[in-house]
Amino acid sequence: MNRTYTPELAPDVLDRLAAYAAGFRDDFNRPRQAAWCGVYLRGLIQDGDRKSAEPMAARVPPPAGLEVSDPDQALQQFLGQSTWDEQAVPKRYWATMAADFADPAGIFAIDDTTFPKQGTRSVGVQRQYCGVLGKKANCQCAVSVHYVSPKGHYPLDMRLYLPESWLGDEPRLDKAGVPEDQRRPLTKGQIALELLDRVRAEGLPGGLVVADSGYGVSGPSRDGLAARGLHYIVGVTDEMVVFTEQPRWVAPAAATGGRPQKRPRLAEGSPRPVSLKELAARTPRRKVTWREGTKGPMWGRFAWLRVWPGQGWATGQCAMAEPIWLLIEEQADGKLKYAFSNLPADTSRLRAVRLWRSRWPVELGYQQMKEELGLDHHEGRSWRGFHHHACLVMLAFGFLTLEQHRTRRGRSRPGKKGEAEVR
Repeated sequence: MNRTYTPELAPDVLDRLAAYAAGFRDDFNRPRQAAWCGVYLRGLIQDGDRKSAEPMAARVPPPAGLEVSDPDQALQQFLGQSTWDEQAVPKRYWATMAADFADPAGIFAIDDTTFPKQGTRSVGVQRQYCGVLGKKANCQCAVSVHYVSPKGHYPLDMRLYLPESWLGDEPRLDKAGVPEDQRRPLTKGQIALELLDRVRAEGLPGGLVVADSGYGVSGPSRDGLAARGLHYIVGVTDEMVVFTEQPRWVAPAAATGGRPQKRPRLAEGSPRPVSLKELAARTPRRKVTWREGTKGPMWGRFAWLRVWPGQGWATGQCAMAEPIWLLIEEQADGKLKYAFSNLPADTSRLRAVRLWRSRWPVELGYQQMKEELGLDHHEGRSWRGFHHHACLVMLAFGFLTLEQHRTRRGRSRPGKKGEAEVR
């Protein structure tokens, strides 16, 4: 599926880019804003080590009628000060991409990424775990939702996570221009659910969500997905506990003195929960090949078994919970990974593995957005500037995805279907 891809900016490609950018004209407040959108998109796609405003302004000639004495300042103003709506532009983008890629088999992938920063003024920055550096560091963190379909993948939406240290500092929020409706104490999982609601409200088809353990360990996040009628397969950590047999619960008894019981309790003789690490040590795993890669079959060893959630068992929090699936993956280096899933009870191990491994395009997408399109090159500090930049990077990614899809269709024989189903 989509590899990192940047076309040569031949005249016909530039014409298609101009037409693509023009498709968003009605979502900008003024014609000049729409024109600067085209300049910015070309700057993101065109070769260059830095994709911040100043070097892009130096590389991209403004179109006729947009000449200014200071292109850098104009591009900076378009990005950080112009009041075009980064909430409206993505809706047009989703519709544009859906025309070629929407599919009932589409998968929504939740992820987040970090941006190392110096200083304390960039919106949302604090010392926290930085995935880019693999340790705690000064950084921003943004939650994102991506779409993976049989025909390709692309990012859908992105929003900064605001730590508590920011939410309690009104002057700091004011200076960064954080909108009032974003000054809420939201977890990353809650942000992900809001992003999902936004993109699904536009009619984009798909009934499965995949995510890593940063989201899967949260019971409320999993419950939120299920409540939306979505299936999920989400990572969890090895200290999570489950029942391997259906537990038996005793309902709260009437008070006869002392503190009354409020929750069910585990019955005497009922199976006790075990940690995933303990369960994996005694569970055999079988080889599963999920797809053919460029270097041969891609395979691993997996177990796929029914379990009952066990978090909070001592206080009856998981009483009467329905069974779920547990996926155990043994990687080539012997490391184990785990995932919970509410897929139907008749789901095969092979299908589960293919769905679980469908997250890999998101990693390629982040690599392309950062290494080629400058997602992490933004130098502003405001909420508006960050989200305008992220929105435009997604639009640039979308154009490249459409270009690759167009090239692939040109190579296909007439009447031949495009890509195989998501593996």
